Amino acid sequence: MNDELLYHELASWWPLMSAPEDYADEAALYVRTLSECTTAPPKTLLELGSGGGNNAYHMKDAFDSVTLVDRAPRMVDVSRALNPECTHVVGDMRFVRLGRTFDCVFVHDAICYALTLADLHRTVETAWLHCRPGGTALFVPDFVQETFTPSTGRGGHDGTDRALRYLEWTWDPDPADTTYLTDYAYLLRESDGSTSVRHDRHEEGLFARSQWVETMEAVGFDVEVLEHRHESVEHPSVMFVGCRPPER
Repeated sequence: MNDELLYHELASWWPLMSAPEDYADEAALYVRTLSECTTAPPKTLLELGSGGGNNAYHMKDAFDSVTLVDRAPRMVDVSRALNPECTHVVGDMRFVRLGRTFDCVFVHDAICYALTLADLHRTVETAWLHCRPGGTALFVPDFVQETFTPSTGRGGHDGTDRALRYLEWTWDPDPADTTYLTDYAYLLRESDGSTSVRHDRHEEGLFARSQWVETMEAVGFDVEVLEHRHESVEHPSVMFVGCRPPER
């Protein structure tokens, strides 16, 4: 896994890159999916790769307690400011072990930073170990191999004293491997009106639906594959629901 500029040196800019209010509709879908698939009303949620906490900002009210794990300490600081009532842990989603289980485990687009099948398996195994019997794990990658298309995008927000705009370029230099690239150009405007431009490259994982299903089934999940469309993306988004069978 790489040390992307956005999640470290530029982490304080994250709310201007991706604002919490942009996540409301998707977060409601994730809560609904987790609730429908979990035996008994879920009360506890673990999010692996929680980043700046934008999903948790909308999801936390549906649970009695929420634990957020991310490997980037500065992103954890951003999330802690947004979600002070949640428990925060600095840890790698592939290896973290919290010593407890949860009703639901959620992994959003952070799963894209699993670059190999081994990384994917380790992350799914982490979810399994933290998911109680009868609980549910939900994985939401940006792409699977079958839906990947090169694309460009742009966005950004104004803050009270700073502003950010970005250009996003997603492409795959080698369709035969399990990764693709997303290049970002950030235009950062400081409170004094000065601006700077930074480039940031993110290498991300890309796996077929069958590889996802095989990996999740290998650790013990019963798997359901769901598709939904989001107004901001052209391709259908694929969600992988893993149900941990109740103990008998």
